[in-house]
Amino acid sequence: MGRCKKPARILLARRAWLPHFSTEICKQETMAKAVCTLYGDDATVYGSLVITQAHEDAKSVITGELKGLSPGKHALHVNVFGDVSQPTGAALGGVFNPFGKNHGAPEDAERRVGSLGNVEVGEDGSVQVHVEDKLVKLIGPHSIIGRSIVVHESEDDLGKGGHELSLQNGNAGAIKAFGVVGISS
Repeated sequence: MGRCKKPARILLARRAWLPHFSTEICKQETMAKAVCTLYGDDATVYGSLVITQAHEDAKSVITGELKGLSPGKHALHVNVFGDVSQPTGAALGGVFNPFGKNHGAPEDAERRVGSLGNVEVGEDGSVQVHVEDKLVKLIGPHSIIGRSIVVHESEDDLGKGGHELSLQNGNAGAIKAFGVVGISS
């Protein structure tokens, strides 16, 4: 990991030296880590994801496995709320969007923070997830801790499908599984 820069000094009008701390964030050796255990309303879809972030300016890395899905592409999103009181995921809110953007692909400049694209599920109904994302954060004012991660029944059209829901959630269909992002040891 990087080290913090030593404080710089600035000269005031009275020639007094005072420390002026660099705007660089100290990249500490401790990493933020969270976990999200996902379940579907029929208990056939389930999985666990681990989210890590080395420091506030670093990409977050999401890894884990999902099982019980139909083969093909399924949308993966971070949603606004962690309210799992409704078995259909109806209380989770929409795709997390603190900057007021349209839905898009993970590599698009115009996209919501929670727009993570698709996972490709194999014939056995499982997928190994590995996503690296520069907008998803565990550290800072737009942290996803306490929010939810959802897997949808259909493919995310990445905001390019022309459907009325394309710019909202990629027209990804119903939620198949969801879980709350919680702090991990």
